[in-house]
Amino acid sequence: MKGYSIRNYEAEDYEAVIKIWQETGMGRPERGDDKDTIERCLKTGGKLLILVDDINNIIAGTSWMTCDGRRLYLHHFGIAPEYQGKGLSGYLLEESLKYVKETGYQVKLEVHSSNSVAIKLYEKYGFSYLGDYKVFIIRNTDDVN
Repeated sequence: MKGYSIRNYEAEDYEAVIKIWQETGMGRPERGDDKDTIERCLKTGGKLLILVDDINNIIAGTSWMTCDGRRLYLHHFGIAPEYQGKGLSGYLLEESLKYVKETGYQVKLEVHSSNSVAIKLYEKYGFSYLGDYKVFIIRNTDDVN
């Protein structure tokens, strides 16, 4: 897309990435999305793609894919608020799906049921609703018995 590029995450991107995650509601401290987690993920087959506004040299979006050895999970896929509505999400998702295709792994994501814009985007690119599954999580390992 003219004026934009997509590249792999670099450690110096961290502050700008966290800013986007916070602005879009994707990042919160309790989620454990820190530098160490990102680096650990990248070492185990994950990828964090960075969408860059080349004209202003600003990080405009992210697509973080983690890997469990059999499937990729698309996390923190988002565009900074000031860049939303410009068709950039399709561009970033296409590049993300190229990585998925390269790995040969299934890809799975979670999206809030009220986020109709994201749901429409994901359906357009071939994602389908998994069914009546509920998602459960333990964020604090101190809560494990």
